Amino acid sequence: MALDQNIRIAVDAVVFGYQNNQLKVLLIEQKFNSDKTYWALPGGLVMNDESLINAVKRELKEETNLQVNYLEQLYTFGDDINRDSRNRVITVAYFALIDSTNLEIKADTDADNVQWFGINEIPKLAFDHNAIIEMAFHRLKAKLSYQPIGFELLPKEFLFSELENLYCTILEKEIDRRNFRKKMLSFGIIEETNRFSTQKSGRPAKLFLFNQEKYNQLSREGFHFEIKFA
Repeated sequence: MALDQNIRIAVDAVVFGYQNNQLKVLLIEQKFNSDKTYWALPGGLVMNDESLINAVKRELKEETNLQVNYLEQLYTFGDDINRDSRNRVITVAYFALIDSTNLEIKADTDADNVQWFGINEIPKLAFDHNAIIEMAFHRLKAKLSYQPIGFELLPKEFLFSELENLYCTILEKEIDRRNFRKKMLSFGIIEETNRFSTQKSGRPAKLFLFNQEKYNQLSREGFHFEIKFA
């Protein structure tokens, strides 16, 4: 049987940031061949000569001016053949974690605007991008429940309380902070420095660093990180 196939492959990225104790998602504004603008995830079609991961990195750089270190493939969206009214498009979605506190985001190429939105303030998006964000958020919450990730959302040096607040924010629950601190320190994946926070309120507190090498070693060996809630 002759195969008449006209399917395009795209990539989309759910970029998570963390600002003022709030989880945020980076969105771009586009027109999509119409006069009306829509908010959407950064992304676009994959070129014939590039890999999926290179495509999503290129789209992020072109549309938002971002280069990200943590990218994880999320899911392939294409069961709804009409998800894009212009063409039959299958998209491979990724999610990224990034320290958004000192980044310069800038709309470029076919993006008219770029902006951070709180996870609970996401507008109606183009295509099925709301569903993609929802799946990415559930994946992030699930991974945090058994694997100590999320350090990419924090500055290089951070207060332990900032790490605790990050987990509470994403998991949408209050954690057992004493148990969390004891377990996190026992793994050796964060290290206390001799430097103190410059915050003017409250007692001075020491800053911590994430030990990527130790984390990679434990990941290879296999370890379980279970969070207890208050």
